Amino acid sequence: MSGKNKNAISPLRSEDYPEWYQQVIKAADLAEVSSVRGCMVIKPWGYGMWELLQRELDDRIKATGHENAYFPLFIPLSFLQREADHVEGFAKECAVVTHHRLEEKDGQLVPAGELEEPLIVRPTSETIIGESFAKWVQSYRDLPLMINQWANVVRWEMRTRLFLRTAEFLWQEGHTAHATEEEARAEMDTMLEVYRELAEDVLALPVICGEKTEGERFPGATTTLCIEAMMQDRKALQAGTSHYLGQNFSKASGIQFLNKEGEQEFAYTTSWGVSTRLIGGVIMTHGDDDGMRVPPKIAPKHVVVIPVVPKAELEGEVFEYADKVAAALKSATYDRQPVRVQVDKRDIRGGEKTWSWVKKGVPLRIEIGPRDIEAGKVVLFRRDRGPKEKEFVSIDELPNKIPGILSEIQDGYYQQAKKYREENTRTDLSTFDELKEFFTPKNTQKPEIHGGFVRAKWCEDSEVEKKLSELKITIRCMPLEQSGDTGKCIVTGKEAKKDAIFAKAY
Repeated sequence: MSGKNKNAISPLRSEDYPEWYQQVIKAADLAEVSSVRGCMVIKPWGYGMWELLQRELDDRIKATGHENAYFPLFIPLSFLQREADHVEGFAKECAVVTHHRLEEKDGQLVPAGELEEPLIVRPTSETIIGESFAKWVQSYRDLPLMINQWANVVRWEMRTRLFLRTAEFLWQEGHTAHATEEEARAEMDTMLEVYRELAEDVLALPVICGEKTEGERFPGATTTLCIEAMMQDRKALQAGTSHYLGQNFSKASGIQFLNKEGEQEFAYTTSWGVSTRLIGGVIMTHGDDDGMRVPPKIAPKHVVVIPVVPKAELEGEVFEYADKVAAALKSATYDRQPVRVQVDKRDIRGGEKTWSWVKKGVPLRIEIGPRDIEAGKVVLFRRDRGPKEKEFVSIDELPNKIPGILSEIQDGYYQQAKKYREENTRTDLSTFDELKEFFTPKNTQKPEIHGGFVRAKWCEDSEVEKKLSELKITIRCMPLEQSGDTGKCIVTGKEAKKDAIFAKAY
């Protein structure tokens, strides 16, 4: 803990936000940099969050009629070349396999056995899945085809950051084929709503649902919808995307079917996905200057019970009682699941043990010592309050009380993040000079202060995006909920109807 600021994390968010983010990951033991360039090792606490997120999302995906499958990690180069916009969009990020074995030469292992055709390590799977869909779809009776896969992907990023941008990351990608454009677009909308629900109800991330501009669309897509969240440095994070691909990929892959009129037609396809960058979003939205704060719905442990043993001869009694409290808590349910509890019996100093859980962001800590056993109470600490703020709770009422407290913490994190976004969103800016001033740091010593969100009119001129890029500003999306008013574009001053969200972004 820093003596300077009496917080567990140094530097503070207000001092150096990017470094604060890295230190939270380290202090919470979420992940670490791998010896493989640009890759990360996700440690048990971080992976536990991903597993719970995955379970929540997988249930929702299956509830909408999709099935899980798995497709190859390697994609022939010729497959990517079939869809011109797609290959252009991913070409600079591709990792390429050119050899299939190693041989020893002068005491060193060297690549040998050059492949006839290079293989791309999966950056996304539209083309390889399209190859299978072309075999599976013959008639309109085979549609809709609704598939999801959980996988890893590789995009050769030059500048990486744990969870947010790594060369390899984990995700799910859904791929569907439909008989009509209407059905495919409805699928795109359905999955965007699934992502919104996951972000807001499970991760406590308030998001804006919108459509990407042509310049920000997924390569090869006709329409891209997204959810955008605000981080505590006021930058935007794209938290999920859902794409209507039209017939672009079905024509490239030959996904054809015999329609009801007996005519050959190309299918209408979609794809959609979210990744481990959501964990980065949770860190940057909910973390504080003492470390991580995990929303209870994805907390690997809801409650940690810490036995306080002042004398060695009392250890057996205190440990036994802590186990009884944990067993009682496991009989309670939160979010339709047993409360997840751990008793921390590690032989380390009490202060170190306590602060390790504060930094991990476990929602609730319970301390139990000999005096508490005599009084029939426990000492309860909530992560959404100060680290020393405590309350005494009767052991008898504990199992009934914990689920309600977890619900309060989950909702509190969401409301706090929503309030922060609202406080840092401007709707009163109307000129390019005002926009530029808003996104220009007032204090050059703290360039991590990025203004926030600006909701303003856009004339739908693609040249606007080029002008904004000079200021590192992007149009994050055109919100699905539009005002319908006509006004003047904040950049060009031309008449404009579209509302857009302007922000700096990850």
